[in-house]
Amino acid sequence: MSSIPFNGLGCHLGNLYRVSGARTRSLSPENFNGEKGRGGMATEGTGAGCARDLGRGWKISPSIGIEPGESREIANINGPGAIQQIWMTPTGNWRFSIIRIYWDDQEQPSVECPVGDFFASGWGRFAPLNSLAVCVNPGSAFNSYWEMPFRKRCRITFTNIGFEKMTLFYQINYALTDVPADAAYFHAKFRRTNPMPYKQVFTLLDGVKGRGQYVGTYMAWGVNNTGWWGEGEIKFFLDGDGEFPTICGTGTEDYFCGSYNFENKETKQYQEFSTPYAGLHQVIRPDGTYSSQTRFGMYRWHIPDPVRFEQDLRVTIQALGWRAGGRYLPLQDDIASVAFWYQTLPTAPFPSLPDRDYLEVV
Repeated sequence: MSSIPFNGLGCHLGNLYRVSGARTRSLSPENFNGEKGRGGMATEGTGAGCARDLGRGWKISPSIGIEPGESREIANINGPGAIQQIWMTPTGNWRFSIIRIYWDDQEQPSVECPVGDFFASGWGRFAPLNSLAVCVNPGSAFNSYWEMPFRKRCRITFTNIGFEKMTLFYQINYALTDVPADAAYFHAKFRRTNPMPYKQVFTLLDGVKGRGQYVGTYMAWGVNNTGWWGEGEIKFFLDGDGEFPTICGTGTEDYFCGSYNFENKETKQYQEFSTPYAGLHQVIRPDGTYSSQTRFGMYRWHIPDPVRFEQDLRVTIQALGWRAGGRYLPLQDDIASVAFWYQTLPTAPFPSLPDRDYLEVV
């Protein structure tokens, strides 16, 4: 195995002891610009009243407020460098807060996603998640460990499309360091179709041009019928594939590293699980009154097995259950997804996000 020059990127236990020339910085409401020696200097902010007896340096500005319709820039970093960890806990409806990330002064974002879905929490309810790339911790702590290198600039914005003012606590940890010539740029794109048209497939990702690797999938899957729903195959169309893909899976629960309906054979119920690379971490069960549909949250990180492409990429998955006579049933479910990948720039412009009413979980 060839060695990777150590420059502060890609730290793991195997090289954590090595000294690096990288400079560690952090953005938060206590240091909006990440400047050296200028954290905790605020004299006003959301905590000023609580610190009135203590004064400067005592948690004056731990969060920001974002009004309905307002966008706030929460990062504007000159490179080269890399985002190494993002923590945040937003209030309000997680589908109504949109995170966007722009690389190297591109006009179009490379990440555009409702914040809940970006952190594998698309149903707007807390469910613990323990993985290498994303952790969701009590009470609503979102953590991303996707490494995001950039050469010229990183901009991150947060937009409130909801009806009420929301509060955002956040911290973005990054390194200013050289970036290897072969480093690609992190991307993430949200999709939702509700309901799926009969006999059509759900598209997780299309229109990707460039060279890179697909590294992860999150899906918020709402079932609109009774019976098993996960027979559908995921397909990766690589580098000019036409009607048929290069990679074809064997079933939805198989792709998410489960088997046989995600069923616990002892309890005869869906069994939640969360592992470093894959999980069914959320099952929302009907309550007998208004919560009538079963809803699922699933993730699959291609960290040890990225799907590499040289020119273009398209990813689809079938919504497929069972009907009478031992036949497959094309489903008309409520399906949302986030696709995660790295690629060379430029980023192709994304299709517009759906409007607020279409995004809403109801």
